[in-house]
Amino acid sequence: MEQNSTLQATAHAADGKARERVTLPAELFDGTVNVPVMHQVVKAYLANQRQSNASTKRRGEVSGGNSKPWKQKGTGRARQGSTRAPNFVGGGTVFGPTSDRNYEQKVPRQVRALGRKSAFNARAREDSLLVIDPIALSAPKTSAIVKLVERLGAADRKVLILTDGVKPSVYLSARNLPLVHVMPFSDASTYHILWSDVVVVESGALGVSQGDEAGETTSAAPRKRASRKKAAGDAPAGEE
Repeated sequence: MEQNSTLQATAHAADGKARERVTLPAELFDGTVNVPVMHQVVKAYLANQRQSNASTKRRGEVSGGNSKPWKQKGTGRARQGSTRAPNFVGGGTVFGPTSDRNYEQKVPRQVRALGRKSAFNARAREDSLLVIDPIALSAPKTSAIVKLVERLGAADRKVLILTDGVKPSVYLSARNLPLVHVMPFSDASTYHILWSDVVVVESGALGVSQGDEAGETTSAAPRKRASRKKAAGDAPAGEE
């Protein structure tokens, strides 16, 4: 486990143009990289994707073989009771996989959170995490995502784009690109982060305002609540 309290990332405009470097939020990007935990979380994630489709039949499940193939004595052959025994062609399978096997692995929530945090820090320490302005697409357009990835210098690399909330247009624009994956920032798992070579995160998802000092959080939400209250006809304190 390694720690470093000052991690920064390169900021980009929505069109991919590079800007200044910004300081990443310390509560998530504190430099912690726990490799054993990341291995445990990724292994559990891949195990939970298994569907137990492989299924073989035991000797009692194979059709046929109800009668004794030959009499017990006098033939010179070894005694057999059914042609569906495992030593016969077409017989049952011994110790084969069955569909009732459960591959699920449970990982505590705090361990999953530590693995996700470690994956983000690992990409940030490699300078493979980029902060970008909100991506606004009125309609799905694959060419827009292709141009964005090229301007970011990640044309031939696996790119994970994490949006601030659900953005169907951005998701549909990259759905046909095998090296680009789009999902909300809150849905990103340790596996998805480590799968990618470059992680692109919208500034709103991290709470980083690129227009002000690097690392400061935005305060747009409180201003909106105040404006709605004033629009509702509530007079400020001290006024009648």
